[in-house]
Amino acid sequence: MLKVFRNAYAAISNFILSSLDMISDDEVERLLNILVDTYRNGKKVLVIGAGRSGLIGRAFAMRLMHLGFNVYVLGDTIVPSLSSNDVVIAISGSGRTKLVVTAAETAKGLGAKVVAITSHLNSPLAKLSDVIVKIPGRTKISVEDDYNVRQLLGIYEPLAPLGTLFEVTAMVTLDSLVSELMTRLGKTEEDLRRRHANIEM
Repeated sequence: MLKVFRNAYAAISNFILSSLDMISDDEVERLLNILVDTYRNGKKVLVIGAGRSGLIGRAFAMRLMHLGFNVYVLGDTIVPSLSSNDVVIAISGSGRTKLVVTAAETAKGLGAKVVAITSHLNSPLAKLSDVIVKIPGRTKISVEDDYNVRQLLGIYEPLAPLGTLFEVTAMVTLDSLVSELMTRLGKTEEDLRRRHANIEM
């Protein structure tokens, strides 16, 4: 009963755990330092993503708002102009999503710092970014020639179509980042709760 469902659940969960050793502590540390500086200097954060990656970006932006960041999501009507040293977090597994790459290029031209959350270090998005956090996962294009990733993906491909593995791993990575930010900024769950919406649809 529900054999495929259970196999998929286990495969995705195991992939996330296995991926932790392939995510660079140095890359995550650089992103954390940028975010802490942005918070302390009152700069803006703009999150960019399309499709399911965009939904993950929205979830991350919501948590940054709960932490007290001045954060926006591209496409919302209330996005203000960017200034020098504001931060753009661009999420694209392939690193080739045209909307994301074009927006990141524009932000870079305005003096913003660009952070890429991607699986592909040689992608257009990665090449223009100041900081890259490489998230392993199968995306719409073929995976880079990384033996460990290919070994993992060979097991999970039938159970996690298209970009699922990148997307769920990115979500867990960014939520874990929030927990680290809470510690570094001295925030508690009650602090986040006070900033949570009190009028909901």
